[in-house]
Amino acid sequence: MAFPPPPKPVSLLGRHRILSPTAGVRVSPLCLGAMNFGDAWKDMLGECNKETSFAMLDHFYSQGGNFIDTAVNYQFGESEQWLGEWMEVRGRRDEMVIATKFTGSQTARLGDKVMHSNYGGNGTKNLYTSIERSLKNLRTSYIDLYYVHLYDFTTSIPELMHALNDLCTARKVLYLGISDCPAWIVVKANCYARQHGLRPFSVYQGRWSAACRDFEREIIPMCIEEGLALAPWGVLGGGGFKSKEEEEGRTTDIGRTGKEDEVRGVLEGIAKEKGTGNASVALAYVMHKAPYVFPIVGGRKISHLTSNIEALGLRLSPDEIDKIDNAYGFEIGFPHDFVSRGNKMVLGPEDNAFNSRQGYFDYVVRAPRPIAPHQGPLDRTGPAPLGMKDE
Repeated sequence: MAFPPPPKPVSLLGRHRILSPTAGVRVSPLCLGAMNFGDAWKDMLGECNKETSFAMLDHFYSQGGNFIDTAVNYQFGESEQWLGEWMEVRGRRDEMVIATKFTGSQTARLGDKVMHSNYGGNGTKNLYTSIERSLKNLRTSYIDLYYVHLYDFTTSIPELMHALNDLCTARKVLYLGISDCPAWIVVKANCYARQHGLRPFSVYQGRWSAACRDFEREIIPMCIEEGLALAPWGVLGGGGFKSKEEEEGRTTDIGRTGKEDEVRGVLEGIAKEKGTGNASVALAYVMHKAPYVFPIVGGRKISHLTSNIEALGLRLSPDEIDKIDNAYGFEIGFPHDFVSRGNKMVLGPEDNAFNSRQGYFDYVVRAPRPIAPHQGPLDRTGPAPLGMKDE
């Protein structure tokens, strides 16, 4: 008896990928950001009511999406609550890979009704009350990916890693992540985890876009070496890559760096040549730059989500990537520029200019390469990594 093949993907979003070298769960190549879902922050983020939120979730799922990001403090809890309600009503919990975070205040909206001291931060007490709140909000018994939202510099690495590992052994959490944190903290934490047989961090989340390339200094090399995936937010420049007409009615500049205007013109030129939009080029750019990249995309319109999915099939040439790289005056800084004798990351011996003074060498390429944008039928075997022949 022949086993039937799996259903053919509806879109490129349904061609799932392994999350990271240290996390074998399979996820959609884009992660849906749920920070917009809720009424509490509508004055800051714009309105995204429950009907709109459910429509976004339905469309994301229908196209093959299964990876969703939220946090215990987003919209004062409404983001998790609405997501949990959607999963329960639709009966989809075990199909989804849900990422949430702790550290931010659980009780900010309660004012003087409570003592807030231990409802935030990295301490074990807040960790335990946060996970219980998230499990209740999300109407689930486990979290797929649990992030330290940021390192508070008051909780020791041993306390943090042991407390997180306890959640894993209790089966309340499957994988661990960390966001908005210096690279050296992540390395120190993962080193401690390995030495003590604890669960390490498998994903790093932070700001990265064509207008904010700070990731390239220490975060990306660290993630490659430590086996972490990258879940960048702000990939679309906080909306700053849109045309002036598209920007009308925007109420916030969250996620912007001030470099968006310089980058927009380059993105527009490439987008026009390829018959696509600026946002698609911006998304494709970060996915061409490193392996295990899962951009977090938000928004309140299904049309925006549709264009984001279309970007998964967009291939950029090395020259086009160079144009975007040079759109503003990013400097990689010391020691990368000193060792490479250029403005690029040093990821291996082939990038070390000093080696060429000692002879002529062939090296095994150590760093994994990004997955090339899929071309052809959606149910065809996956593409080769970028830089290699796609059979």
